[in-house]
Amino acid sequence: MRIGITQRVEIISSYGERRDCLDQQWVPFLEALGFIPVPVPNRLSNIRQWASDVGLEGVILSGGNDLGSLPGAGNVAPERDHTEAELLSWAEARGIPVIGVCRGLQMMNVWLGGRLVPVSGHTAVRHPVVCSATTDALFRAFEEVNSFHNWGIASDGVAESLIPQCLSTEGEVEAFLHHRLAWAGIMWHPEREDPFREADKHLFTGIFRGKPCRH
Repeated sequence: MRIGITQRVEIISSYGERRDCLDQQWVPFLEALGFIPVPVPNRLSNIRQWASDVGLEGVILSGGNDLGSLPGAGNVAPERDHTEAELLSWAEARGIPVIGVCRGLQMMNVWLGGRLVPVSGHTAVRHPVVCSATTDALFRAFEEVNSFHNWGIASDGVAESLIPQCLSTEGEVEAFLHHRLAWAGIMWHPEREDPFREADKHLFTGIFRGKPCRH
């Protein structure tokens, strides 16, 4: 199964370059699940056609870079915002499963009409998450997660089509599912766990292989 994974943009001033970058840990994580990782370039002339031509069967919106639409955002990359918006449109039209990780969750929420708020104390820490009795089985094993973000989703900022699954103790949304599509978002980074966690493996396998669209 070919999984496209978006890349952060880093500016290397000494070389005059804008580079697409991806944490190498994504490769062993996806290979451990039997997936073929396909990095997505950020300067394609026709992203939707490329995604079809290479035969993507799922999409991961990875972490890194702030969304350019956020007030006071830093380290922005408009070419990445465009790439991910186009991929979401392509995936929605075809019923392709999508998982958003950290920035990816934020992108999905904003693209679907939700809002973000600045958060503090969520960078390079671990913290508990709270699940409810109605939480989907894919998320019930999560009790503590890593955290590397400065923007989050308040309870009243979730897009109408998304269903919160895990919350921080302050009530911010840490994970969600789409009400119909096989789309999920998580604020934590599964690729940064050592060893990789079974709960994350179960989640990614469930979304990409086993969770049908709810038409």
